[in-house]
Amino acid sequence: MKIIVTSIFVQDQDMALEFYTETLSFVKKHDVPIGEFRWITLVSPDEQDGTELLLEPNDHPAAKEYQKKIFADGIPATMFGVADLNQEYQRLLEKGVKFTMEPTKMGELTIAVFDDTCGNLIQIAQK
Repeated sequence: MKIIVTSIFVQDQDMALEFYTETLSFVKKHDVPIGEFRWITLVSPDEQDGTELLLEPNDHPAAKEYQKKIFADGIPATMFGVADLNQEYQRLLEKGVKFTMEPTKMGELTIAVFDDTCGNLIQIAQK
């Protein structure tokens, strides 16, 4: 068994698609209409056959509440790995990304946390 798709709740799929592709440099894999929403998945440009990230609408009240509460408590919705955290931190700062935690060494990891503009905090990590 392996993880093929993981999801993240987003407030607006179009806004999320723009941020995750143009700012974070993910690649759109699927964009399929499903009723009033879409099945939008993204992949890493380095692993286009790897795990897909689903931009899941937070339309359900439980999803909205979950998303608001973990954001308010400063809990990242997910974590992405990067090869050089300081370089990625600088690149994202230059694109206007707002960080809630600057690069911080935690044991064997260095992490940073930013606001994805779609209702989530995202953690990036370098081993």
